[in-house]
Amino acid sequence: MSRDVIEQYFTAFNAGDTDTMLSLVSDDVEHHVNQGEVRRGRAAFAEFCSHMGVRYREELRDMMIFASGDGTRAAAEFVVHGEYLQTDPGLPEARGQRYVLPAGSFFALREGKITRVTTYYNLQDWIAQVSV
Repeated sequence: MSRDVIEQYFTAFNAGDTDTMLSLVSDDVEHHVNQGEVRRGRAAFAEFCSHMGVRYREELRDMMIFASGDGTRAAAEFVVHGEYLQTDPGLPEARGQRYVLPAGSFFALREGKITRVTTYYNLQDWIAQVSV
């Protein structure tokens, strides 16, 4: 079951379907990003998704999903193929640069909902790619 939830989450991500992504997370979801503060709650997660949707266009490819037998944990490894559309404060200027970046996400689940999303990628690699 957890594997199905994660597959739905990433299918929605690739389709730009934030509503479906939000339907798969719990009200008290914790979003641990690679850099920065933990975002708590569905509203904060929705704000992040909105922010990302304006500044970046990304597709996750070469997806490999792993899930625990008890349905409480999952992980995914993938490659982000993206385009930097609008400058994010504190980062290099956006000029439509394309990037390819290996990444991974870890999940906690409860009663079929995602309660924690933790995503990791090499920010310095991304900065180098968009700074060329």
